[in-house]
Amino acid sequence: MIIMKLTFWPILIFIISVLSAFSQPRISYQSELYCKVISETGEYDKVHFNTLDVPAEVFLSVVVPAFNEKLRLSKMLQETVEFLSKFEKQQKWEILIIDDGSTDNTFEYSVEWALSKSKTLKQGEIRICSLKKNRGKGGAVTHGMIHSRGEYIIFADADGASKFSDLRYLLKEIKKIEENGYGIAIGSRSHMASNNIILKRSKIRSFMMYVFHKYLWFMGIRHIKDTQCGFKLFTRKAALVIFSNIHVEKWIFDIEILILAEIFLIPVIEVPITWHEVSGSKLSLISDSLRMAIDLLVMRLSYKFGLWKIKKKKIIKF
Repeated sequence: MIIMKLTFWPILIFIISVLSAFSQPRISYQSELYCKVISETGEYDKVHFNTLDVPAEVFLSVVVPAFNEKLRLSKMLQETVEFLSKFEKQQKWEILIIDDGSTDNTFEYSVEWALSKSKTLKQGEIRICSLKKNRGKGGAVTHGMIHSRGEYIIFADADGASKFSDLRYLLKEIKKIEENGYGIAIGSRSHMASNNIILKRSKIRSFMMYVFHKYLWFMGIRHIKDTQCGFKLFTRKAALVIFSNIHVEKWIFDIEILILAEIFLIPVIEVPITWHEVSGSKLSLISDSLRMAIDLLVMRLSYKFGLWKIKKKKIIKF
């Protein structure tokens, strides 16, 4: 029994070490460091991306990860542009579309859509990047976040399930909790369940989500009711700290954001938003749920045993 106890932990650490080695962000290809910028003349230029460690150039950046979203993207983009053109009329903004190695010409469609709006949009308001190989939602979001120019940066799902105009509520709340320029406001759908609002989901999907939330609670994620909503707003400083340290590139990256925020004592606030189910989800209930459970276990143990290193928090004076 004693021998088993002595050998158990080294074996466990070895297994987690092997698994955690596969949960590392890949290095960007050279072509991924550039994006297409649509000009007011109806043309586009290829420009080098900015990085988060320089001062902001615009008030707001909107990062839209897109994998095979040709059929759903235009509605979300139209809603976003219409809102920003009115609500942030006096502020500069940008939308970064990150095509995550799509096979349905999402990148080409995004360029065509942006070109069709060139007469009403200013140069640089739409930036489009194509990842050479698929990274997963977390990887696409990370790529967009670290190359954003905004003072505030939000990532929003391409399906338009979250009502984009609710951004005003996230901006209002994040300004209340900011500490030295650090803060995160995350959209939440938890109020919909508590108010008995019926979500158009299959019984099996609802059951899997219930099991997932129970698993999160068991793993220690208890202070946030809705971790997976694809509508999260960051201050520039918070984005730099979080996405300089993130490891996970698949669906569970939202959880790592919250873990890192806890490590760096970044204030987080959950903000109710309007949300509706949109068909065409890329999430596979069985395989992706299993992958998420494994990734979460690996993540927790990797941080616990110091297998994932954390870069020192940078105090940036913009």
